[in-house]
Amino acid sequence: MNRNLWAAAPALELDGIIRHFHQADESLEVLKGASLTLPHGEIAALLGPSGSGKSTLLHIAGLLERPQHGEVIIGGQRCTHMGDKQRTEIRRKRLGFVYQYHHLLPEFSALENVILPQMISGSSKGDAKHHAQELLRMVGLQNRLSHRPARLSGGEQQRVAIARALANQPLVLLADEPTGNLDPQTAETVFALILDLARRSGLAALIATHNHDLARQMDRIYVLQNGQILEATV
Repeated sequence: MNRNLWAAAPALELDGIIRHFHQADESLEVLKGASLTLPHGEIAALLGPSGSGKSTLLHIAGLLERPQHGEVIIGGQRCTHMGDKQRTEIRRKRLGFVYQYHHLLPEFSALENVILPQMISGSSKGDAKHHAQELLRMVGLQNRLSHRPARLSGGEQQRVAIARALANQPLVLLADEPTGNLDPQTAETVFALILDLARRSGLAALIATHNHDLARQMDRIYVLQNGQILEATV
């Protein structure tokens, strides 16, 4: 798709997302027509109690799950009914993910964890290595390039995960409780890093969190309530 068309449309649109799960003889409705529009460069918080469907919404936005009804639109391109190959391609090149648990590959170094997604998307090893080194420098890990995850602190592991999420220069960053597994001081540092890198990169970000203080630092706040997305102030 033409990059100008990507830039002209909102980074992410969710239109009337419905998602329910079957449990025994019951149907559990999690999302009931949830909608939002995330422009380029906007960082939005997604609040809601545990079990409200925040992770499900992010999985759908990230093309990891399909809704029963509704449309996911990324950079103006409708993705819900695409085939798996097309969805995987958009996920690799247009979306970045940061989770509560870093999900780094334990057998690879910090540098290799950031190189791999670039090579999977078609970058040469040399270009991928240079870009990974720059990203890890930006997150303050230039002296930890050869360290495997087991030799990194929790905050350092999450910094590697942030660098990995940005490796393919995504259009949208999706983060699911990215500081929820960290102590308060480390969480503040990691969250400030996410905001700084997102703003410098000009990408859109949707960040699920329970922390209202962190949410207030973002451009917009959404609350997931009774399966609907509501705009709110905290």
